[in-house]
Formats: sequence, C-alpha cells, structure tokens
Amino acid sequence: MISTVAQAVGLKYEPMALLFSEEKPEGARQFKEGKWGCVMFMVAAVLRGETAVFDRTSFGCFGGGVGLGFGDQYENFPGGKGCFTYFLSVGNDQWQRGRETAEQVKPFMRAEAFHHFMHGERYLKSPELVLDFINQLPITEIPAPYLVLKPLSGLSSEEIPHVVIFFGNMDQVSALTVLVNYGRGHNENVIFPYAAGCQTLGIYPLAEAKREQPRAVLGLNDLSARVYLKRLVKEDLFSFAVPRQLFDEMEGNVAGSFLEGETWQELRRLGSF
Repeated sequence: MISTVAQAVGLKYEPMALLFSEEKPEGARQFKEGKWGCVMFMVAAVLRGETAVFDRTSFGCFGGGVGLGFGDQYENFPGGKGCFTYFLSVGNDQWQRGRETAEQVKPFMRAEAFHHFMHGERYLKSPELVLDFINQLPITEIPAPYLVLKPLSGLSSEEIPHVVIFFGNMDQVSALTVLVNYGRGHNENVIFPYAAGCQTLGIYPLAEAKREQPRAVLGLNDLSARVYLKRLVKEDLFSFAVPRQLFDEMEGNVAGSFLEGETWQELRRLGSF
C-alpha cells in the first residue's frame, strides 16, 4: 500500500501500519518476555523498514502494554496501581508502601528507572491526578494475540491496517491537520491528548475508529518517549495517527487540495523536504 498523502506532504519516513494478527510475523522484532523496553525502540526500528510485534507478555513496559491494547497493565506495575500513581507524580519515597516496594524491586531495576520510581517522573501534580488520568484513558483489549507495527508498503494484500501513523516535523503535521479538516465542515478533527507516546499510536486512534467521524491523534508530547526516539532517529518528530477510515478519506482528498498549491510548495522549499 502506497500513501499519496505521504508523498504530497514530503514525509521522510514511510507511514506505519498498526494491525492485529493471529500469528507472529516471521522475522519481526519482539521484546523478550517480561523484559523492559520502550515501545519507541520498536518504532524507530519500523521507521528503518523493519517489522515489530507485541503480545501480552512482550510489550516492553506497563504503559506500553496499556498503549498497545493489552488491558490495564498498570495493575501489574511493581506495588500495583497505587505505586504507579506515585511514580508518575511525586515519587514513591513519599509513602510507606512505596518505600517498602522500592526495597523489594531495587535489585531488579536499572539505576535510572529506580530513581524515577523513588522520586517520581513528576508529569502530574499528585497521585490523585494520575488516577484521574488512568480513568480517562480508553483502555482496551485488542481481539487478537498479537499487535504488529510495520511499514505501510509492507502490507500483504490480505492485511488491513486498523491505524496508519505518519511521522513528520511541525510543517508536515500542519499540512496533515489541514488535510484532515479539508472536507469535514467543522474544524475540530485532530486531538492532542496528554498520554504516553505509545498510547497516542494505539489505544487513542483505536478508540477514534469507533466514532462516526473519527479524528486524528497528534502524538509524542510524552517527554520520555521523545528522549528515547530522538536518541535513535536524531530528529524532531511528531506522530499523527489516523484510523483506517480517516486515512482513506485523507487519501481521497489530496487531488485538488492545497497540497497542490503554491503556498504549500513554498513551505516545502523553505523546509527542504
């Protein structure tokens, strides 16, 4: 499958397909069972042309398990959901249960991870607000053993993506935003939720797919995800994830749109892409 949108927007990286599978793709990258890893490591591999696969025992981290549609994995965080609420906010050194859990998990954690566990990532102001954040996530269970990420052109004739994910700079994201709104009749067709980077690639666009008029999900405002991805691709990227229905709509709107006009062509020249 080739995207005329990607060509018209001048994307450096091929769009990424997210799909469910009953079987593990041959040769796909996969985290080792139960081992930590950020989903962005796999995203970077797919941007290089590889295929990545995840299942309920190999999603990398608890947020990744949630983000990829393997249920509420925060329940399995060390010390349970309570310790996660302190981890994302003020740190587990702030309460007795957290300190006790820290002693148990310290031998098994990397130094950086243990520091965050103890002192918090401080992305939300309080543990109570973290719980509100979790309760608002569109947590889901995908109806298949595997979730696959692969380049769009690598899809077989039988494979149908549930989500297509573009990666680009702010000029390119701006063009994608204009295109999403191009034929809609209203101008609130892109959301930019605060969430883990993988959640804006997975459960958020999957939830949008259930809407009569699905919206695009702009992503990678997750600072940790940005650090991991930028270490690997050395570029300032945002993700722009769209359910298959919206992808088809966008593909049908390229011809005759602003993407063929002088203003966009001038912006491409200025940006050298």
